[in-house]
Amino acid sequence: MGIYLNPSNDNFRRTLRAPIYVDKTMMIAEVERLASMDTTYLCVSRPRRFGKTIAGNMLSAYYSKGCDSRELFKPLKISGWEGFLENLNKFNVIKLDINSEFRNTRQPEELINEITDKILAEMVAEFPGAGIKANMPLADGILAIYKQTGEKFVIIMDEYDVLIREEISPALFTKYLNFLNGLFKSDTVRPAIHFAYLTGILPIVRDRVQSKLNNFREFTILDGGSLAEFIGFTESEVKELCAKYSVSFAECKRWYDGYKQRGFEIYNPESVVRSLEEGIFDNYWGKTSTYAVISDRIQANFAGMKDDVIKMLAGENVPVNVTRYMNTMTDFSTRGDAFTYLIHVGYLAYNREDSSCRIPNKEVRQEWFNAIEANDDYAVTNHIIESSRELLEETLRKNSEAVALALDESHIHVTSNRSYNNEDALQSAIYLSYIYALNKYTIIKEMTTGKGFADVVFIPFVQNLPAMIIELKRNSSTESALSQIREKKYFASLNGYSGNLLFIGVNYDEKNKTHECQIEEFNLSL
Repeated sequence: MGIYLNPSNDNFRRTLRAPIYVDKTMMIAEVERLASMDTTYLCVSRPRRFGKTIAGNMLSAYYSKGCDSRELFKPLKISGWEGFLENLNKFNVIKLDINSEFRNTRQPEELINEITDKILAEMVAEFPGAGIKANMPLADGILAIYKQTGEKFVIIMDEYDVLIREEISPALFTKYLNFLNGLFKSDTVRPAIHFAYLTGILPIVRDRVQSKLNNFREFTILDGGSLAEFIGFTESEVKELCAKYSVSFAECKRWYDGYKQRGFEIYNPESVVRSLEEGIFDNYWGKTSTYAVISDRIQANFAGMKDDVIKMLAGENVPVNVTRYMNTMTDFSTRGDAFTYLIHVGYLAYNREDSSCRIPNKEVRQEWFNAIEANDDYAVTNHIIESSRELLEETLRKNSEAVALALDESHIHVTSNRSYNNEDALQSAIYLSYIYALNKYTIIKEMTTGKGFADVVFIPFVQNLPAMIIELKRNSSTESALSQIREKKYFASLNGYSGNLLFIGVNYDEKNKTHECQIEEFNLSL
């Protein structure tokens, strides 16, 4: 048993001892299926704290010859798999955390040599007759052991991209590329590798790095493929945890959901676990990073970017082209590049079905608020957001004049580069003006209700608040808007809700670019 070669199962054992553990061990069966199809090289990229490292520790505990993990896995799902015993602790595992090695080295330029020397030393100790020599390439050491014993290797490399994301010298970068090339590009060493599992925040860089790793199959936040359900918590897993800890699943969903992959709703595992341990919903994931990640990108202000940011703040999806981004920390040429980067690091969620992105949940939305508050270009946006709490209070007081004035300001702001008279822009103005209401209401646009579609419906999840239905008109009257709500019975589909309703009729005058508002109360139980 070594540190790098054939490590123990201690890391995974600690994970299992934690108060909250979600069983992801069936990932092993899927990795084996991929390996059997000659998908030897796997690269999994996800945002921070999404479970990449835990999965790597699990794979190491299962495959490593340096430990006996039968009892460790016995109570877990994978023990019921027909192939469970076939490969259990049967492989030589090389496990590396590139980030830790990089942070701990005193001589960055010698990092690759240091890593190679440490692994070769452990190889010599465990396989003294294999003919391994100091300073030989690591791939040659792997081949020497394979030739002597016929035993294959599993390579697990965590945070492989840290040397690509960090500012390092050209010399170290070249050494690292040569290191990767030696391990993964040679047809000679490939028969000795059962599979390799690399993790990172960003996908493989589409430049010199890709040429070294173009034989890897990628499982990204854009498309998790068959590994989608294993990195992050699924909705069914979160429901089970919420029931066990007697917390509101609906509130947990509002805070931490939003990353959809292959039909699975994926939740941020770090935040879910912390909220259950602490007993309160809070912005836990944001505390491990900084909103500067967002600020740095939106300051570039590429064409159309500010309008799209405002739309997303208002709860909407915006189209995004994710195919141009080079997967680097520096090469940003368009708003699509910036948004794609923010998808990969978790500050936006991607929908493959319509190629759009959005702010995924309440936790991440707070990071966006923090970022625009610190950005002078978004001063008006920040003012509208800060005023949204007062606007909700005025609406509940049925102050129609205050609502009209707020929409005047918001409508101008969200349509700076789009048609001012566009109906979609008016709905965006409503969303942005009432953004604080997301703390108390589920807001649904064009909800199927009664005999038609209500423009905007506010359904409270906080007690003692009225539901609200907003109907929008252009060049008409507020009375006609209210009449439409009543006549088409937009309130009829508010299943499970009984109590007061507020009908809000809004009319927009295209000529004067002003809004009128009328609010009336209705009791659903009458």
